Amino acid sequence: MAESGQQKTEKPTPRRLQESRKKGQVPNSKDLTASLVLLAAVVAFYSFKPYVGNGMEHQLTWYLANCFSFKMTPSGLPRVLFDYFINTVLFLAPIFILLLAVAFFANVGQFGFLFAPEVLTPKIEKLNPINGLKRIFSLRSVVELVKSILKVVIVGSVSFLIVKSYLPVLMVAFYKAPGQGFAEVMTAIMAVGAAGTGAFLVLSIGDMLYQRWEYIRGLRMSKQEIKDEFKQTEGDPQIKGWLKRRQREIAMNRIRQEVPRATMVVTNPIHYAVALRYQDGVTDAPVVVAKGAGDLAQSVKKIARENNIPVVENPPLAQALYKQVDVGREIPAELYKAVAEILAVIYRENNRRTGTHY
Repeated sequence: MAESGQQKTEKPTPRRLQESRKKGQVPNSKDLTASLVLLAAVVAFYSFKPYVGNGMEHQLTWYLANCFSFKMTPSGLPRVLFDYFINTVLFLAPIFILLLAVAFFANVGQFGFLFAPEVLTPKIEKLNPINGLKRIFSLRSVVELVKSILKVVIVGSVSFLIVKSYLPVLMVAFYKAPGQGFAEVMTAIMAVGAAGTGAFLVLSIGDMLYQRWEYIRGLRMSKQEIKDEFKQTEGDPQIKGWLKRRQREIAMNRIRQEVPRATMVVTNPIHYAVALRYQDGVTDAPVVVAKGAGDLAQSVKKIARENNIPVVENPPLAQALYKQVDVGREIPAELYKAVAEILAVIYRENNRRTGTHY
């Protein structure tokens, strides 16, 4: 029992998630951010293609036409190249600003605004070579390696196929007029970028889902940890609300699993519903496999009817079963007669329908 209490099988509490966030530990897919930035770049270049294309074409044409008038000396050449670089950056500045904005909002969209000073604090354990080796040979490293291989293979294959389809055009583009050749090269680049980005985006969505799953898995708690936390935070409305939701979730999962296998359901009929299972020769007495009050009682009845499980109204018996018998326990001896009478009616009805006689 002690060992099972230490197994980390429970979802993290709000407090555990909040503490993790304070440490800067949040689910973050860098691949998703990168793919959205690439997608924005492709869309931006396509939208601003006339502006960028005409500007760079004009600039390149001007430099080629005036290249003989420049001072091609050790001191003059760097100046020419620097001017060309600055002009190119100015042409592309609006796109760069857009990409920075996309990167910012892509991160904010994943984990919100986050300021965690603790991340900036140096930690000695990070310098431990043993811990470094553990990280290198961990399961996470293997997963990251597999992801990297998949990205290279899939994105590379898609890009290669697009380049191959444009190869005849690219082979003759350099022999055409600067404007026409540049336009054809840009079209090919856009096609490769769009296809590669699309493939990368699909992979990055999978990575985002994996990162969130791994994040929650890494913060899972044992039942004992939840009990200890509750003792520390007893009275905290947030913790109480979480525990109430968690208890309801566990109860609902049991109802969905056990009610379809029940022999019958006894109801109040509004306030309580108790599902019983009796297997002749297997159990000594009927066993309470699920029960609920209020909304959960309605769920028990609904699932029972969907699975053709008999629903019997008997308020005194339903109330006694609900209050006296825990889930998974056999009914007490004083309730045998009342339950047996209902089972007898159910068996007779089943025999009548099937034509079985004893």
